[in-house]
Amino acid sequence: MKTRQLTLAAMAGAAYIALTLLGSVCGIAFGPIQCRFSDALCVLPFLFPETAWGLFVGCLVSNILSPYGLLDLIVGSLTTLVAALLTARCPNRYLAPLPPVLLNGILVGGIIAFEQTGLGDAFAAAYWFNACSVTVGEAIVCYGLGLLLLWRLPRIPFFRARITRRYHNI
Repeated sequence: MKTRQLTLAAMAGAAYIALTLLGSVCGIAFGPIQCRFSDALCVLPFLFPETAWGLFVGCLVSNILSPYGLLDLIVGSLTTLVAALLTARCPNRYLAPLPPVLLNGILVGGIIAFEQTGLGDAFAAAYWFNACSVTVGEAIVCYGLGLLLLWRLPRIPFFRARITRRYHNI
């Protein structure tokens, strides 16, 4: 990575941490019903693939505050990394929010359900509730704020000059 790419990745990670802390203060960053504003940044790898690793580190640091412990710290952070890497490969901006929405819904919903019920009889019901609620929150953030980012960033000259994809593909 070049210094400029590393700096962009670090800025994405720092912004992820700051937005998660803001959501945590408001009580919406963690829990079965969550709307983590920082996940809107998970669409950035569509324009800037190098930000995927910065988002992973930002999520890792943010998940230190998670009430779901080590499982969320590891699986939740790796979910963000995989979603960001898949987003970088999306063919168009309208599909870019889909990996974070689906992966977080499936995996983070599972983490929350496991922490609530273990693998007992109630796990299936808890899983479906949590998977659906996390997916809805992710869809609101990633398709609402995330698509707004993908629409506006290429129009800002500073960012347009740094976008890895050809502009006409966006």
